[in-house]
Amino acid sequence: MKSLILADNQVATRLGIKFLAVESGKPASLIKEAENLHDLSAGLSDCPDAVVVIDYTLFDCTADQLWVLKECFPESVFILFSEALSEDFVRRMILGSVGFSLLLKDSDLSELLACMQSAEQGEQFVCAKVKGWLYSGEQHVSAGIPQLTATEKEILRSLALGKSTKEIAAERFLSVYTIMTHRKNIFRKLNVNNAQEAIRYALRAGIVNVAEYCI
Repeated sequence: MKSLILADNQVATRLGIKFLAVESGKPASLIKEAENLHDLSAGLSDCPDAVVVIDYTLFDCTADQLWVLKECFPESVFILFSEALSEDFVRRMILGSVGFSLLLKDSDLSELLACMQSAEQGEQFVCAKVKGWLYSGEQHVSAGIPQLTATEKEILRSLALGKSTKEIAAERFLSVYTIMTHRKNIFRKLNVNNAQEAIRYALRAGIVNVAEYCI
């Protein structure tokens, strides 16, 4: 039986998954928790074939770092358990390797249990909601990710470059008040409290390109 590593910053989520795993027959001794990338790497070093349940949007890591971990521990299985992921990110991870599965946080219990069982057997699992558009050939904007307008995305990109509200207002020939209103709308849609959190969220979720912008 494979070890289970829970890499999720939300305590309630970790406890819930741990409870379900134990109820499904996994010994509690095989369940570990990782609060950061160092812990996750150490856990995989001890259990190279572990099943990793990770909330990519909130966990402090990048897609490239996940790929490095997967290459270092090829027998490991990653379950991307999140509520907001861009389509580009999903396609890169899911179609790039069967070692990555995807389960949205609004998936029902049956899908969660099916995903855990598939991971235990080393098989890829994609929840029905994502599978519906992932293999349909249709273009979809996101998998549950908050939608920003074109203007909001541009302002978020400017924030990622370290520009102030006054600088953004001057560049766009808008008032400072208007930019502040856009900022508030961005924070509300992303459910964050400040610009730093918004930028980090947007970079991980694929709203802005990590190759073009820096914090």
